[in-house]
Amino acid sequence: MTVKIYIPRDAAALSLGAEKVAKAVAQEIANRTLDAQIVRNGSRGMFWLEPLVEVEVDGMRIGYGPVKANDVAVLFDAGLITGGDHALCLGEVEDLPFLKQQTRLTFARCGITDPLSLEDYEAHGGLKGLRRATGMAVADIVKEVTDSGLRGRGGAGFPTGIKWKTVLDAPGDRKYIVGNADEGDSGTFADRMIMEGDPFVLIEGMAIAGLATGATKGFVYTRSEYPHAIATMTQAVEIARAAGILGPSVLGSGKAFDMEIRSGAGAYVCGEETSLLNSLEGKRGVVRAKPPLPAHKGLFDCPTVINNVISLASVPVIMDRGAAFYRDFGMGRSRGTIPLQIAGNVNHGGLYETAFGLSLGDIVDKIGGGTRTGRPVKAVQVGGPLGAYFPRKLFDTPFDYEAFAAKDGLIGHAGLVVFDDTADMLKQARFAMEFCAVESCGKCTPCRIGSIRGVETADKIARGIEPEMNRALLADLCNTMKFGSLCALGGFTPYPVISAMTHFPEDFSPVPLIEAAE
Repeated sequence: MTVKIYIPRDAAALSLGAEKVAKAVAQEIANRTLDAQIVRNGSRGMFWLEPLVEVEVDGMRIGYGPVKANDVAVLFDAGLITGGDHALCLGEVEDLPFLKQQTRLTFARCGITDPLSLEDYEAHGGLKGLRRATGMAVADIVKEVTDSGLRGRGGAGFPTGIKWKTVLDAPGDRKYIVGNADEGDSGTFADRMIMEGDPFVLIEGMAIAGLATGATKGFVYTRSEYPHAIATMTQAVEIARAAGILGPSVLGSGKAFDMEIRSGAGAYVCGEETSLLNSLEGKRGVVRAKPPLPAHKGLFDCPTVINNVISLASVPVIMDRGAAFYRDFGMGRSRGTIPLQIAGNVNHGGLYETAFGLSLGDIVDKIGGGTRTGRPVKAVQVGGPLGAYFPRKLFDTPFDYEAFAAKDGLIGHAGLVVFDDTADMLKQARFAMEFCAVESCGKCTPCRIGSIRGVETADKIARGIEPEMNRALLADLCNTMKFGSLCALGGFTPYPVISAMTHFPEDFSPVPLIEAAE
């Protein structure tokens, strides 16, 4: 019987040498004339163990990692294809605590299946949600998603079902579904992992959204920095089209839906939905004023659903298992699961899907394993470069949209970046303003000019020039940007700045220049 050896083709694994490992494994199979087959799967999301090589033995997946190319021959000598013992052997992968304690719904197949095998996808529950949707009335599909409590996983947390119903009810001969895969936040990689590791789930979710709203065309908009995701998604769309999942009659339902993959040039602001639409139309990526909302007048002035990749990829399991099943996970108004993306100065960086409600402290200390340097955690930035910095005194905050908002924070795309006690929070605040200045589309004054003044003011504080007055000025600038900016780029930049000033005031009190000179 042919032995299957799984080696990730995920970009994170490739960056750590997975391609060299795959070539070395292929060479050993050939040299030893073994009956074995290499399967290039997605990543399980345990990046500190990548490249992770798995071997299927008696229905179990035995893992080895992190594996380097020069480890491969020795692993084969130790009996790799039979799950032989070795210092790199991790045992059964599913029993590793990092995986075993997760609730994998959206990422149920990621790292398990061949991403481009439709047969694998269906064997692991794929297309059940879409098949159910083809036999339902459009209003019932929308109600199922609404009742599940699914909210936008891109950061805003807007109820997905309400957005779909708005587009369904909007008049128009043509409607669109747009998957926002412009994943530009620091410490985030969930969208990329889905596109590279389980692309059919995104295609299925978009097709369901099309059936639910009357949209017949979809686009996935991603960044050019994701070449592996673009290639995988493009191939997956072609496979799905050939199989009748996309096209003039979705799964023989008589209802049309097709889609394309488009890439942008990497402008951070194009993650904002109206800038994204402008870019998708071939225009400069600048923010549009609202109203009108994209749900009424979006792509090419037509009613448009714009959802994040994880939002759309969560829909198939909702349609398959039912709204009540999905809604039973989570807390408060935050229902279902969320893919935590743990990064920065941390021991166990990776993706951890779980129900809403875990405390920030448990995520950092228990799941992330503390800092890689071994030093105390000083701060965790949650929600990308525009997210607030939370100190340890706020680590009892549950991972929930409303709970974070109550502490002047935001969940965003659920990326967490950990910092130890050597981090200078004044420099981090300055970086937030500099990032905004560089990435601003320039349309509104608070963002375009406020961010530049913010950098200048932070520099004055760092040099000890009238620190008290400049701290007050920086806070006033943040207030203007928060309430005067057209979009979240300028509106959310104050979060990291104000949180750094509030929780780490000692970093904003350098020695004045006169005292330093004496």
